[in-house]
Amino acid sequence: MNERILTLHPATDKSGVNIDKKKYEQVKTAMLVILEKEGGKKFMELATLIKQTLPEFDGSVNWYAETVKLDLEARGVITHERKKRPALIQLTTSDSLGC
Repeated sequence: MNERILTLHPATDKSGVNIDKKKYEQVKTAMLVILEKEGGKKFMELATLIKQTLPEFDGSVNWYAETVKLDLEARGVITHERKKRPALIQLTTSDSLGC
């Protein structure tokens, strides 16, 4: 049986989801490397880059990217400023890759 991780959600009234830890780590690593190298990205740009980074990924990259994004927001690793346009996803600190 695969190891699983319960993600967090930035909205206090919502729950995270229980997902495969290996897939979580693959998407998380790709996301953080992309944001570290390229700076803020809109969600669809980020998801496209993750798909390019993980061409053999088994599952919906968009779904996993959204789930991991929400978890990393809840943990304070990234921000997603929805009120600003464009709504960019960004690292909160330069040492976020160590999380």
